[in-house]
Amino acid sequence: MAFKTSLNYSSNFSSKKRNKSQIKFIIFHYTGMKSEKAAIKRLTDVKSEVSCNYLIKKNGDIITMVPDLYISWHAGKSSWKNYQSLNKNSIGIEITNPGHSNGYKKYSNSQIKSLIELSKTLINKYKINLENILGHSDIAPERKKDPGEKFPWKYLAKKHIGYWHNLNEKFLVKNRKLEINSLQKKIFLKNLIKIGYPIKRFNNLELNSEKYLKMIIKAFQRRFRQDLINGIIDKECLIISQNLAEKLN
Repeated sequence: MAFKTSLNYSSNFSSKKRNKSQIKFIIFHYTGMKSEKAAIKRLTDVKSEVSCNYLIKKNGDIITMVPDLYISWHAGKSSWKNYQSLNKNSIGIEITNPGHSNGYKKYSNSQIKSLIELSKTLINKYKINLENILGHSDIAPERKKDPGEKFPWKYLAKKHIGYWHNLNEKFLVKNRKLEINSLQKKIFLKNLIKIGYPIKRFNNLELNSEKYLKMIIKAFQRRFRQDLINGIIDKECLIISQNLAEKLN
């Protein structure tokens, strides 16, 4: 499957070319800026030191900013499973959206259609596992919220882009806000580690670990329980995490 793209190269990339086999992840972002023009300017401005491999505009047009085999600077400090600093192993896709600080919006149908075309091409070309298709908030939960709770992860999973649980929605809602005990909370956290969330590294931080743990829980909810993002582990979260951990192991 091919996709149409225009070129607007960014100078913000690592000059050493990587091998095709090094590309293991696709990371989705939103631009998080008030205007598309400002976002494009920032991603191509040498002073910003940020970039992406692709940008999907509001109308669905795709811009190539950094060719696949060069490392764009989109993930920053990040980790997933045993991977650290995911720039070197990923392709970053930015999607025009003002983000949580500027009136977060639903993604357009044109954007999602283009995202599907682009993602499927990359998945096939680089043999990327569906479990390695992630959001910025998954790999950097202490810093990022994107692509956010309006990003259609469930729909994309049906198109074989990423993954989703296979649980009944009515069953899940019945378990929403139900308290769980300390043992169940430990099981939930173990499930998050199996899924890939960077829980262990927060043990070394000087700041309050509970604060960062809540951020990880919110990242999980933005991805897999998008109706309620409160940072509280309830029975619904536990059930979803168990389902996902079993699917991935």
